[in-house]
Amino acid sequence: MNKKLGFMIASVLTAVPAANITAGICLFNTAVARSKASLEQTQGMSGVNWGAYAERIGDMEIALSETRTDEFYIRSRDGLRLYGQYFKGEDKENGRVKRIAICFHGYTGFGGGNNSAAAEFFLKNGFDVLLPDARAHGQSEGEYIGFGCLDRYDGLEWIKFLQNKYRMEDREGRLEIYLYGVSMGGATVCMMSGLDLPGCVKAIISDCAFTSPEAMFELVLKNKYHLPPAPVMMVANLVCQKYAGYTFNKCSSAKAVRRAKVPMLFIHGSGDTFIPESMCHTIYENCASEKDILIIDGAVHAESYYKDRETYENKLREFLKL
Repeated sequence: MNKKLGFMIASVLTAVPAANITAGICLFNTAVARSKASLEQTQGMSGVNWGAYAERIGDMEIALSETRTDEFYIRSRDGLRLYGQYFKGEDKENGRVKRIAICFHGYTGFGGGNNSAAAEFFLKNGFDVLLPDARAHGQSEGEYIGFGCLDRYDGLEWIKFLQNKYRMEDREGRLEIYLYGVSMGGATVCMMSGLDLPGCVKAIISDCAFTSPEAMFELVLKNKYHLPPAPVMMVANLVCQKYAGYTFNKCSSAKAVRRAKVPMLFIHGSGDTFIPESMCHTIYENCASEKDILIIDGAVHAESYYKDRETYENKLREFLKL
């Protein structure tokens, strides 16, 4: 830690009540540190009765395990070994264009679990599918979760990997990459839209993304823990900067989409109390590119596909022009 950052932390801590210091450190430890993040807690906060969908999800995961073709590893910009599963889709007559969907999972999940539903859809419609494990998730390395702030750059590395793997198709303009993400993965693809994406990226689909990590945590602090967000977030941001190398207020889905150049589809559930529907509308309104939106009536967080699969898939087909 450099002297300037150390001085900033010391200055802040002297002005913040001890309870808020403890809360800020606790927020970082429980939300960002891989060793403390809990899938059970995440599922509880989502509000979804996942037991109702367990059989269906299990069938999709089994189907994926039987069709997996490759496992890949790449290096992130900061040297982490990242893992991804690659699946070959059903052959379709599409003018010899190679279409690949990269599906980014949610917080505390992993590629082949959270995105088995999306993978099934894309595979049946002639896409190959890459399911990366986000940093600090699954089989990927990393001690600290990125909340899209770091994952957007990891996503760019996966695109570069596919471009290199399918160099001839990319050179001839026959490689098409589509980005899809749910929850934290949705925020990741939104944040990726603001990067300098290669021309092979044709569209982005974001399901139940948050406007920014800070806005999400502020809601959790107010609604669940009844704590004043400002002092707690101040401490959490300083700790996150020191250990994870980013702050919750320096990356934003809502701001990134102002630089979007490819078509984007935004999906959300009207019953989402964890990441409210209003965040989806904020991101949608900020999006600078061609855009569409789908609100699934009554769906809570990350439930939209399972709540109304027919409407969800019809919108995907319409958006992707399948």
